[in-house]
Amino acid sequence: MQWDMISRRRFVGASVGAAIHSRLVDVESAAASVARQARPAGRDRVVVSTDIGGTDPDDFQSMVHLLVYADSLDLEGLISSPYGPGRKQHILEVIGHYERDYASLRTYSDEYPTPDGLRSISKQGAIEGPGYSGVGRTTEGSEWLVRCARRDDARPLYVLVWGGIEDLAQALHDAPDILPKLRVYFIGGPNKKWSADAYQYIATHHQRLSIIESNATYRGWFVGGEQRGEWGNSAFVAAHVAGKGALGRFFAIQLGETVKMGDTPSVGWLLSGRPEDPWQPGWGGRFVRAWDRSQSTFRRLTAGADRIEQFGVLELILAFGTGAPAAPRATLEIENQVLPGYIDGEGAVRFRFSPKDAALYRYTIRSNVAALDGSLGEITAVRPPPEAAARPSERWPNWWTDDPSPEMAEGPHLGARTVSRWREDFLRDFAARMRRCAEPRRANGL
Repeated sequence: MQWDMISRRRFVGASVGAAIHSRLVDVESAAASVARQARPAGRDRVVVSTDIGGTDPDDFQSMVHLLVYADSLDLEGLISSPYGPGRKQHILEVIGHYERDYASLRTYSDEYPTPDGLRSISKQGAIEGPGYSGVGRTTEGSEWLVRCARRDDARPLYVLVWGGIEDLAQALHDAPDILPKLRVYFIGGPNKKWSADAYQYIATHHQRLSIIESNATYRGWFVGGEQRGEWGNSAFVAAHVAGKGALGRFFAIQLGETVKMGDTPSVGWLLSGRPEDPWQPGWGGRFVRAWDRSQSTFRRLTAGADRIEQFGVLELILAFGTGAPAAPRATLEIENQVLPGYIDGEGAVRFRFSPKDAALYRYTIRSNVAALDGSLGEITAVRPPPEAAARPSERWPNWWTDDPSPEMAEGPHLGARTVSRWREDFLRDFAARMRRCAEPRRANGL
């Protein structure tokens, strides 16, 4: 069933209050039955796009998790789409550890892919930002994604985006015919912040894409839920991961021997739940139809009183004025980013920024244009209101995102409780998978 058909069924005829009440009741009534919910026969086709080796080592942990479940999925692509120093070689590094555990894993299932098979589907994606247009040059990764989507296979292709969304944007630009085949789970938030141009390209030009934009829900994998005893982030690694084969040893040295795996909810979404219906609860979270995607445009320096929705896209357009040099340049320094400006040919420079927190942001303009250089500004990002979920967008009919209701949040993290409530279930299952790495299955199955 198409996601837009599902979403219409959920919201037709509902008032704001009724929609919110229905959403919360549905969560509670379904909670007891969703854990370990059986998936339909057959394996899901999966391509993963990851910034492994880049700015956050949690992707190493998520890759370990992915590979110990690789017999349950039909893995077709592993694409390196990094920020900073991450490259395909970091995917290959984890596959090297997998190779050491492969003989033991195969005693549990002959569906585990061979190490060489995994190497053959590992591709290098974009390593540079595309600029203001959101698309640039075709990469090995974007080309592979197109090839996978065009295969003669009736199953949808699930694209799990753990880092930059540039390769997905490029694939859609180069081959828009693949859109109906794709089902995307995007770990947004900080990743969206670094991929604002590519994100805006998709949101503008491919509005019918079936996508989950998980800006904060994913944090429930390591924030909240059952944290006592062996289920604590550090205690779990010591009790159930460290020493469990080469993959367990490699996992344990990441992030100070503590669990993060911030991208793993995208895999959990396929393992337990109903990925064909993002409204339904499961290990990867539970999502609501997205309201109109937030974009705020200002043609002036902003002040603290100016507002933008958290996880939205700010577009700042600043005119050069008179006396600009023949080749004007400008950058915007905000938080830990230095954003290059796009010279629009109409006497102005344009910047895009996506705030990952509800907070006040201060920025500085650096430019060879005297009228702009040293200019200061502020912008306040605010949480979306709970009633936003009762206004599903008609422009983005298959777009899903974090539940903004306070009841589903873990502290400041919207929707995170829809993942954290399954913490003991998904960690217990992961612990059993890690034992496969070091304990070959006996012939009698014991």
